Amino acid sequence: MKPVVPFVPEATSHERDMWQEELGRTLAPYATVKPFEKLTDDERQTATVAIVANPDPADVAALPNLVWVQSLWAGVERLTAELPQDGPLIVRLADPQMADTMSEAVLAWTLYVHRDMPRYMHQQRDKVWQEQLLKTPQERTVGVLGLGKLGSASAQRLSANGFRVLGWSRGEKTRDGIICFHGKEGLFNLLGQSDIVVVLVPLTSETRGMLGSEELNGCKKGAAIINFARGPILDVDALVAALDRGHLSHAVLDVFDEEPLTPESPLWQHDKVTVLPHISAPTITGTASMIVARNIRAYLESGRIPQHVDRMQGY
Repeated sequence: MKPVVPFVPEATSHERDMWQEELGRTLAPYATVKPFEKLTDDERQTATVAIVANPDPADVAALPNLVWVQSLWAGVERLTAELPQDGPLIVRLADPQMADTMSEAVLAWTLYVHRDMPRYMHQQRDKVWQEQLLKTPQERTVGVLGLGKLGSASAQRLSANGFRVLGWSRGEKTRDGIICFHGKEGLFNLLGQSDIVVVLVPLTSETRGMLGSEELNGCKKGAAIINFARGPILDVDALVAALDRGHLSHAVLDVFDEEPLTPESPLWQHDKVTVLPHISAPTITGTASMIVARNIRAYLESGRIPQHVDRMQGY
């Protein structure tokens, strides 16, 4: 009899049926994927691995013998914050397709800023026919905050397209073709040189609020911000203040403290802000399901658990 693997999605997820079908099909040869609410008492007690997607911690707690959970997302800040320290190990989704998708988005929206698309949109609105000075990518410096898999792939893609690229990480790192900085001093060094700053650090206790008034004031005058990481990393009030006084030129925001962004938010109408509905790097169901299936199969056959999150670091 095949083991049962609970699937514990976010209660309000509109994609749960799609994931249930794809995961069930991919894992069918060696496990049965079953929605949390349909588990029997015995299945809840015996489950040692579960697939989760931003779950209610109470649902995870109702599976008392879990050894580890496989997240369907790369971001696991809610899990690390709300699951007990002695709870199940947390495995992030490490899908190479996600790094490729993110790097494509970073390049696309960097080009959007680089080619003055926001200004041309305003000119269209005001019926102004005026050509702006075009700079080459070599004349533009892009700083990438975060040099994990997503940040490194994005930095390399920007470099391959001709931009001068700086990278920042908490600890010292090296990346081919990328000028790397680390630590607080390195952060301000990068911000002061970058025409466009791309935020790709994970949300942890150390990165929450890391871009506040001091950091934004330390940005190069006229710089643009692209936040594809998590909303709480960037102080929105400080950002709006920097945009309003002209120190920063534009912000492309794909993530927010509260999602969906509330209708009352002033960001919707701000003429120096582009609002995106968290679409920079969506999880691709097909490739993600195959990775999840491979991880769970290895565990069921040999007891091997994939590399998991360091709870002290938060990633």
